[in-house]
Amino acid sequence: MRLRHFAIVVYSSIVFLCVLHFFHMKNPWVVIGVIAVVLFGGAFWYSSVVTEKNNEGVVVEAHVKGNPDAAVRLVEYSDFQCPACAAFQPVVEQVLASYGDSLAFEYMHYPLPIHPYAVQAAVAAEAAGQQDKFFEYHDLLFEHQTEWSNSSTPAVQFQAYAEELGLDLETFKRHMNSSILKDHVRTQTQTGRDMGIMATPTFILNGEQMVIETYEDFIAQIAAAIDPNLAEPEDAVTTTSTDTAVEFGL
Repeated sequence: MRLRHFAIVVYSSIVFLCVLHFFHMKNPWVVIGVIAVVLFGGAFWYSSVVTEKNNEGVVVEAHVKGNPDAAVRLVEYSDFQCPACAAFQPVVEQVLASYGDSLAFEYMHYPLPIHPYAVQAAVAAEAAGQQDKFFEYHDLLFEHQTEWSNSSTPAVQFQAYAEELGLDLETFKRHMNSSILKDHVRTQTQTGRDMGIMATPTFILNGEQMVIETYEDFIAQIAAAIDPNLAEPEDAVTTTSTDTAVEFGL
């Protein structure tokens, strides 16, 4: 409706100026200049309207699982298009299953430049988060990583995942274009850079960047932070070998 009103205003202005030009043929550049100003101003106005609509209802919040009030806090800087991040997710989930009552886990965005769709995926997850489905969408992105990463039109898959979760699709698509959510992803990425993060996934345990070589090492450090007497999680994490080496995206 607003687009139609804008078009009517522009059309009426041009007609008026053309009539004005007919009576003032001696200086056509004045008319051309006025038309240019009208069009530029109208475009700027319409852009502002669209931006306002895309940001409507957007609230930026932290994404935390487990016990938000726990003394032990684990923060992951991750990239949805990073294969190493996808490989780490089952380990994170089993840690939460074992220690969720004593652990606060927060997801932070750190899309790597080598992954062309990582930023778009991060914004899609944030758009889903506006409908209280961030981690559900997070799980689908990692589960279907190969599918959308190899697509020439990942937005189609992103919308399909939103539909699968029962999200309001029109709201989701608007929020996919939200400047607030895009800025949020950029801000988290810059925070990671300022901390010296070079690869994904990177984990921060109680404010200290974890140095890990195996999945078992990762689990043991978290267990020790929760209770120094704990050596292994309550539910053992299944890996392909003893002391499975961790891979990182650079």
